[in-house]
Amino acid sequence: MATLRIRLSLLLTYFVFAILLNSVGTVVLQVIHTYQISKSAASVLEGFKDIPIAVVSFLIAAYLPRLGYKRALQLALTLVTAACVLMPLVPAFWTTKLLFFTVGASFALVKVSVYASIGVVTRSKAEHASLLNFIEGGFMLGVLSGYWLFSAFMDPAAPQSSGWLQVYWLLALLCVANLVLLSSTSFPTPELPAVQPFRQDFIAMLQLVYKPLVFVFVLSAFLYVLIEQGIGSWLPTFNNEVLALPNQLSVQLTSIFAASLALGRILAGVVLKKISWYSLLNGCLLAMALLIILTLPLTHDIHVDADVSLLSAPLAAYLFPLIGLFMAPVYPVINSVILSALPKAQHAAMTGLIVVFSALGGTTGSMVTGYTFANFNGQTAFYLCLLPLSLLLLSVGLFHRQSKLVTV
Repeated sequence: MATLRIRLSLLLTYFVFAILLNSVGTVVLQVIHTYQISKSAASVLEGFKDIPIAVVSFLIAAYLPRLGYKRALQLALTLVTAACVLMPLVPAFWTTKLLFFTVGASFALVKVSVYASIGVVTRSKAEHASLLNFIEGGFMLGVLSGYWLFSAFMDPAAPQSSGWLQVYWLLALLCVANLVLLSSTSFPTPELPAVQPFRQDFIAMLQLVYKPLVFVFVLSAFLYVLIEQGIGSWLPTFNNEVLALPNQLSVQLTSIFAASLALGRILAGVVLKKISWYSLLNGCLLAMALLIILTLPLTHDIHVDADVSLLSAPLAAYLFPLIGLFMAPVYPVINSVILSALPKAQHAAMTGLIVVFSALGGTTGSMVTGYTFANFNGQTAFYLCLLPLSLLLLSVGLFHRQSKLVTV
């Protein structure tokens, strides 16, 4: 029973953070209208989320076992509850920045704690893989639910209304409910690693990057997240301004992107039993480029009816988010390849690098896309994804070569 409660706590924590972390695109669209700010200004929200994830993960990952995974999760949920409550009470752009800063810093605690706790409550590799996939599935369900949850609090007739901020009362309530469950659940005491100075942990992490396989990996991870966050953060605004769809419908249709990512990862697990990971990723990256080239021309000269609905939106609104289907396998596969190539003693340091470069890629992607969107147009912003996509195709090729030639 205790193990079941722990698993449920981990799942619900990940679910809540999935909603908040992936609400950036929705919130970008809303703050542009509600607070009358520019796209370039709104694009910094991704940085307020991602940079704290990178910094906090980098600084305290090695010390979390001493703090305790349960305490770390409780701290994260408490901070995020307070930030959610502040959003409707003090409606301002600075509170939105504070929210994402808090969510990012807290998620760094959550991700390390959840992943480490999975190892504590499972007894075999098969059980570990099963629980990890189950919790990651809960994360994707949270992402998908978030788009519909936020859209339910939007008023299509008043896009500048601040009524959407009321969603944060519900999110705060979810955090409190999970905090109660977590506080009443006993966690096993983890085995503490040997104490060593922070400087040694820091140097050990940086030394990994000097290895050719790791260097090519972090480049690939950076480019992938740059593309994913560039599209994910700006797709609601693209639907609203380029496809001329109402705010609420723009967010609802963005859920196709999240659903495609979830489905793509499920299907990849089946396909990888039959073909090599390198063949799969090459096919996925080429399909992404083809979808961009074929779909974006359909977004020009769009005219929609005033009573446009979920079933009568332009074709491009359904087709472009399907890029998530081909994007989905890339990140989990390259993470699996690099971790499988490393001894377990280096997994913590490698996880730190994964988090850091993923966060930097996400921030860069959102800001570059936002700048291009503001100074050119939405089509140009998304066409620009072809450049990092081409570089990613090249880096994955180098990664494949190094994975065969180099023993890390």
